Amino acid sequence: MPENQNQAISEDHTTVKTILVVEDDRSMASFFVEAIKQETSHQALFAFDGHRALKMLHDLKPDLIVLDYSLPHMNGLELYDRIHAMKELEHTPALMISAHLPLEEAQKRKLTCLKKPVELAELLQTIEKLLTQK
Repeated sequence: MPENQNQAISEDHTTVKTILVVEDDRSMASFFVEAIKQETSHQALFAFDGHRALKMLHDLKPDLIVLDYSLPHMNGLELYDRIHAMKELEHTPALMISAHLPLEEAQKRKLTCLKKPVELAELLQTIEKLLTQK
């Protein structure tokens, strides 16, 4: 029986993915992080701007990056371009969420986008879809 428990524990660990949320609105970021933690088996981390996200990415290789478009110092597309220029992160999927989406630019990058305000079910469904495509 302990052997089966160990197997179940190791299987659970393989399903936990890391999601980096980059959002300058702290209440929105808290909502996203808490929703991911409570409604999925994944862990979520938060950065309030692109510079902080880039610093975090030196030590972290997330399975998914959720980006706001309107970030201070660099917008979400600029951050996306910098992240995907990194060899180790070039295939990391990203989800852009914003009230003001530059759809044409996002489509050129084949970015998945959701418009704010976003429904929780749609957010979680899109996250799972992107994580399974990786």
